[in-house]
Amino acid sequence: MMRLRFDEQLTRLNNDLIEMGALIERAIADASKAFIYQDAELARRIIERDDEVDDIERGIESLCLKLILSQQPVAKDLRQVSTALKMITDMERIGDHASDISEMCVLMASQPYIKKPEHIPQMAEVTMNMVTSSIDAFVKRDIEKARSVIARDDEVDELFTTVRDELTALVHQDADNGSQAFDLLQVAKYYERIGDHAVNIAEWVIFSITGVHKDKQVL
Repeated sequence: MMRLRFDEQLTRLNNDLIEMGALIERAIADASKAFIYQDAELARRIIERDDEVDDIERGIESLCLKLILSQQPVAKDLRQVSTALKMITDMERIGDHASDISEMCVLMASQPYIKKPEHIPQMAEVTMNMVTSSIDAFVKRDIEKARSVIARDDEVDELFTTVRDELTALVHQDADNGSQAFDLLQVAKYYERIGDHAVNIAEWVIFSITGVHKDKQVL
């Protein structure tokens, strides 16, 4: 009976993580749209929705603590619950970065871009896929999918380097481009950080399955 109750709560935990994942995926996608089309109103709505992510994070944290304290899970189950606690910290930060990007969109909405957006939306697409895949890997306990997320981090880093180099060249051509170039670089940096958080999630997913975190046996 206790095991049945525990399994039901684990299912609820997975569903809550999927819901939180959907919220941050939507935030990343909308932030990308707000950036491409310089849509300040959409950007403001994203910022307002950030509280939804915080609320579900608190709910998941409460459920995880109840599972640990009331069910006394064995090592395998404890890994899964503790991984969820680690994941929601990174997921909350991803939501914050989507809000940060949106704030930059509001700031830049009144002036045309010094360069047509190209690589930053590519970063958004890759990082959103990484976030989706990392959460899916946890729910499905798919270690290969988690590893594929980690492998894509280089792709994000390369795109960031391209953006940085292009913006540096624009500033060298015309110093008046400097202010917006810095803002655009900040947007790219936020996407790079989202990718880093997705990698963190994937690494914890591997831990939840193997007990190994970054090549160290933990539990």
